[in-house]
Amino acid sequence: MPLHPLARSIDTMNPATRPQPHPGLHFREFVALIAALMALNALSIDTMLPALPAIGESLGVAGNARQWVVTSYLLGFGVGQIFYGTLADRFGRRPVLLWAIGAYVLVSTVAAISSSFALLLGARVLMGLASAASRVLSVTIIRDCYVGRTMARVMSLAFIVFLAVPMMAPALGQIVLGVANWRWIFGAFAIFGTTVLVWSFLRLPETMHVEDRRPITLADTLEAFRLVVTDRSSVGYTLAQTFVIGGLFGFIGSVQQIFADVFDAPLLFPWAFASIAGTMALSSFANSRIVERFGTRRVSHSAMFGFIFFAALHLAIAVSGLETIWTFAIVQALMMACFGLMTGNFGAMAMEKLGHVAGTASSVQGSLSTVAAALIGMAVSQSFNGSTVPLTLGFTVTGLLALIVVLVTEQGKLFRPHAQESGQEPVAAH
Repeated sequence: MPLHPLARSIDTMNPATRPQPHPGLHFREFVALIAALMALNALSIDTMLPALPAIGESLGVAGNARQWVVTSYLLGFGVGQIFYGTLADRFGRRPVLLWAIGAYVLVSTVAAISSSFALLLGARVLMGLASAASRVLSVTIIRDCYVGRTMARVMSLAFIVFLAVPMMAPALGQIVLGVANWRWIFGAFAIFGTTVLVWSFLRLPETMHVEDRRPITLADTLEAFRLVVTDRSSVGYTLAQTFVIGGLFGFIGSVQQIFADVFDAPLLFPWAFASIAGTMALSSFANSRIVERFGTRRVSHSAMFGFIFFAALHLAIAVSGLETIWTFAIVQALMMACFGLMTGNFGAMAMEKLGHVAGTASSVQGSLSTVAAALIGMAVSQSFNGSTVPLTLGFTVTGLLALIVVLVTEQGKLFRPHAQESGQEPVAAH
């Protein structure tokens, strides 16, 4: 019985005979544009954090309810990802991406003029739905061009620029609040989105191979979904990534309140946040330098144990009552360094065997991971009780759950490099 056409593995194709994508961008511009696309998401979350008290005061909400400004966006972002892969596999990466960024610019403008908290949350959901394309198609475009350790390297290089946004975003939000009201933060989103839209329109080629285009049919869609949710690495590393990102979302949702209510230092928040997030950027850069030598599994599995150790240490500090702003910043920075060595590699390993259905794979993985992580993060941040115990407990539990999933995925044998890690496809950007 012949294989279903979607079941073809990238390993069964000869790269020498496979048509190459459009020659496209130079490598550095390719990485920079991918990073800018990824940054749409981080910018839309982290720039808002200093503005949450002002939004609450302006629209009549207080306390933990303000965290819905973040969570509503994340839920839209997660749900939206399920659609873009299928659309991109049918119509190509470029047109779907351009339409989605245009929608992002429009709803950012709506958010800027919102007169009620309900309207703002609705606009935030739509912003998430639109910017989901940037996550799905960034990963898909990279997967169109690279595989294995080289893919992990490219993702890490893009993450360096991408992670610079969380470092700077709260400070940028604070600067905007210093000269204008919170609505201009959404105006900044619209301006940045317009810039990325024009850049993509002028410079981004279509990276999808012509022979990989397929009609949107129920049979093909279900088969693609089946491949994604039955591949051991895809399921395992998507779940592991979900747990650790859930802890991160809990951090993002509650960190502004921690600095304001626990440490009574709201003005230090943007700069401390930048220092903590900066270790993720540094570790992502380190990953780009070492992953091709040591392999995605050795690097990410080692980082996972470090993440769990620092999370448990931080929990012990918080429970003992010894928490200070310095212990919080230092231990969180160490955890984020481990996080930066995990997530890009987890994502690359989840996509290892799914090159021929890269769009759908990226959509399914991203949607399930983001929605579940947003709910985990919401549970953690809504547990905020005036101390750092709920957050540190959340990090410890999610880290341990990730370890259990990886152990099952790798059948108890960690750190083993797989033969497919060293694979490479023709490159779209030279």
